[in-house]
Amino acid sequence: MERLFVGWRYDLAHPDPGPAPRPPAPHVHAKPTWREDAERYEGETLLNRPLKYTAAGAGAGAVLLVALTALGWLHWPFALVGLLACAVIAGITGWAIWQGEQAMRIRRRADRARRDREVARIEQRRAEAEDGYTRARERWEEQRAAYEAQREWHPVPVPPGVDRIDVAGGTLAGWSAAVTLMGAARLAAGSQVTVLDLSEGAVARDLLRVAGDDPLVWVLPADLRRFDLGAQLSPSALADVLSVVVNATEAESTVRDTSIDNSILERVVSVLGGTPRIARITAALRALAQVGDPRDDLRAGLLTEAELARLTTLFGRTAADRVVLERAWTLESQLNKLDDLGAEAVHLPPARLKVISLDRKAGVLTNKVLGTYVTTVVTHLLRQSPTQHPWGHTVFLCGAEKLRGDVLDRLTDACETTATGLVLLYRTIPPHVRERLGRGNAAVGFMRLGNADDAAAAAAYLGADRRLLLAELTEKATPEEPTGPYPSTIAYARRKRAEQALTAPIAVPTQPSPALLDAIRTGPWPRTVADAPTPQPTRELRPERRQLQDLPPTAMVFTHANTIHLVDANPGIATLPTATPLESEPTENPRA
Repeated sequence: MERLFVGWRYDLAHPDPGPAPRPPAPHVHAKPTWREDAERYEGETLLNRPLKYTAAGAGAGAVLLVALTALGWLHWPFALVGLLACAVIAGITGWAIWQGEQAMRIRRRADRARRDREVARIEQRRAEAEDGYTRARERWEEQRAAYEAQREWHPVPVPPGVDRIDVAGGTLAGWSAAVTLMGAARLAAGSQVTVLDLSEGAVARDLLRVAGDDPLVWVLPADLRRFDLGAQLSPSALADVLSVVVNATEAESTVRDTSIDNSILERVVSVLGGTPRIARITAALRALAQVGDPRDDLRAGLLTEAELARLTTLFGRTAADRVVLERAWTLESQLNKLDDLGAEAVHLPPARLKVISLDRKAGVLTNKVLGTYVTTVVTHLLRQSPTQHPWGHTVFLCGAEKLRGDVLDRLTDACETTATGLVLLYRTIPPHVRERLGRGNAAVGFMRLGNADDAAAAAAYLGADRRLLLAELTEKATPEEPTGPYPSTIAYARRKRAEQALTAPIAVPTQPSPALLDAIRTGPWPRTVADAPTPQPTRELRPERRQLQDLPPTAMVFTHANTIHLVDANPGIATLPTATPLESEPTENPRA
């Protein structure tokens, strides 16, 4: 598995064959028309009855004439004339009767032949119907067997050439599913994964459960003293990072402000010498801004007398001094949240999964400063790291909408130049996010968008004329929302100088760990697909505003270039017998 998979697509290569074909109706033999023929024959017989009576009368008359003649009651000449008349009558009627009987026999033979042909035709139709039913039943059984035995769920990979995924919308449960699925896929491929969780929702907790090897987890600000990311920065790089952090956390700032801040910080760092701790820098800024009593910082060991003397004469007492005082005060008010950074260096063992999260119990401004600092330092370290194979190191930034657009641009540029995979997850789509969705070599995914304006923007981006297939499993799955904070692993690390930076390369296995692939089966996600019917009932979904607002938690409308898919980010689908690691045939809907 070298490519990143964003979810599972429900796709049936063999459609539902529908109900079984109905057998032909029970055969009803052709009813011979014996009754009709008998009635017709009886009628013909009745028509011949007068002739028969006439012939019988002629015969009876001939007998009577013979009897009368024998008795002497009638003379023979008269009797002969009568017998001749009777013979003529009998001949005429007999001939007519014989012709009628002959015609009746011919009609009976014709009727029998007609009935035989009708019976043969009915039998032929019955045989053809039974044969057709047999063939249709066999074909239906084959299609039904293929339909029931086919693999329904196929992974949807990131298209080639894509180095970033923008995921807009979603719930914490949906994000947890997406991060777990994509992160586990990258870990199984032997890649390094870094999660910057600014959502304060612990969306990577399930990923930690399936990671297999021991991950590194920082929970800020509690672990700030043992978080020395950026401790090895050069003085100029440190000044650059801190100036970006201060300006990125302000509502409005200009290039002039950033330049002034960078200049002040560079001079302060040069006075302190080397790469000083943030606490020493903020102490120097307080002295420069004339805030508080500098003797407190002298007693705390944050400054020396010589450093304090140089700081007081660092800038001249001119009109520019007021600007320096104001900016120094601003810098100190922002950076003092980082005073404890790296106070206790710890030994960090190698780990392919690293999670840096923000605690929801901290202040809003504190988390904003911490999130900006972490993202900016990671960006700087990525810029200094060598280029690797695509997605060899994958960075997840959860809650990216909390950062300013210029901070996001720096991170995306650094990831693009070093072939580092980047997944940005936005809960909402503010203007600075909307203008960056899909920019560059990026694919876009939309999860549930509760806000109507965000859903309307997503529908306009996708095009509402698409028709997507939504499986019942996706629609009815009810994943659990992440609860509780992250379990910090840094809090129990041995106190020692760190031996490994966050982005330093580590040895990766040549084959994916089977334990990592099987760990999902023991996690919470299989419960979301329990008792799922096979095959899945489905319905059509159109990416319209209302339907995007009602998307299931793990559903994602994933689009890139001219393709669009409805995928399910539920990791538990991997446990289904109908899931396959093979991609489905390209039957995607083209974008207009």
